[in-house]
Amino acid sequence: MSGDDKSLLERIELPSIPEEARSKIGHVQEALERAELEQMRQAVALFAPAYKQREELISLPSVKPDFWARVFDGAPAEVAEYILEDDAAIIGEGLKGLNVERFEVDAQGKGEPRSLRFTFEFDPKENPYFDNAKLVKEFYWRKQVIKTSSGKRRVWEGLVSDPVRINWKDAELDPTKGLLNAACDLFDAEKKGGDRKSLPEYEALVKKLELLEIEGMKEDVDMDDEEAELPEDEDESPAGVSFFSFFGYRGRAITAEQNKEAVKEDEERWAKISNGEEVPEDDEDDEDDDDEDFELLVDDLEDAEIFTDGEDLAIALAEDLWTNALKYYAQSFEASFDFEGMDMEELMGPDDDEDEDDEGDDQPPAKKARN
Repeated sequence: MSGDDKSLLERIELPSIPEEARSKIGHVQEALERAELEQMRQAVALFAPAYKQREELISLPSVKPDFWARVFDGAPAEVAEYILEDDAAIIGEGLKGLNVERFEVDAQGKGEPRSLRFTFEFDPKENPYFDNAKLVKEFYWRKQVIKTSSGKRRVWEGLVSDPVRINWKDAELDPTKGLLNAACDLFDAEKKGGDRKSLPEYEALVKKLELLEIEGMKEDVDMDDEEAELPEDEDESPAGVSFFSFFGYRGRAITAEQNKEAVKEDEERWAKISNGEEVPEDDEDDEDDDDEDFELLVDDLEDAEIFTDGEDLAIALAEDLWTNALKYYAQSFEASFDFEGMDMEELMGPDDDEDEDDEGDDQPPAKKARN
């Protein structure tokens, strides 16, 4: 076949990464990520004295009562978008403290710096919604290595967590609409043993999620038909549920033992790379995986996840809201004006022309300015 007979697609040579640079790019990128992790470990001890000083400031009687309520009221968009109106009321009335710890980093600066512990403190006397004085939510950074039947290496890593139950004083006060309780019921049932998907609690939670999804779809259709937007007093979370469903986030089902094995394998692989040895590259292309391999990659907790954006919100809380809390607190005192609610006379002030007319015609003409 001559060159003229080839299709345009066949004649176009798309640019690609040079073969000799392909693996080196991945190795250098991994080296940068490892350096960043080490920086995070060292930062834990470095920032500790400053955070202690901040905590002393927050504890002042004139600051403590509404500090965190003000911080959440002015939260960054990555956090605020998950807080519904009912959530804001609960946080505003009861939240008295928040602490974030990278608890897997020890005193010697060793350990996983991406694991996070959130401690939310509430005053039961000022909290008409639930009885918990503290809500402690721990996120573990976990890694999982899976080998497919064709020998390909698949790696997943991210935050996983156990659900935390909230003791609501009345079911009507629960903004999660029972989802958090259902997630906790499933977790408690799993600890007793048995296949997760065969548990009645699993079926109940999945069905509840499906019903809520259907209700949401119906509401969307009704709104499309009416060509309307959400009323001003209503809002919705991108996760589809209340901020307090965040306490039910689980992620993937990866045990500490599985994580330990994956980390060990990864360290051995990196040691070989550092010594200049050749190692098989991770293939991220899933198109060639057969059905059996696909089952290995799927986690059945995905169908029972009540807060799909749990990892994103945890990182935003830790790296933005908590870190920059003093900034958001100070900003809460800055004056803000509702221009939309003001008419033009209020916005522009008194009419100077009318004032001049009221003064009468007997007033002498204004003097001309000298050039």
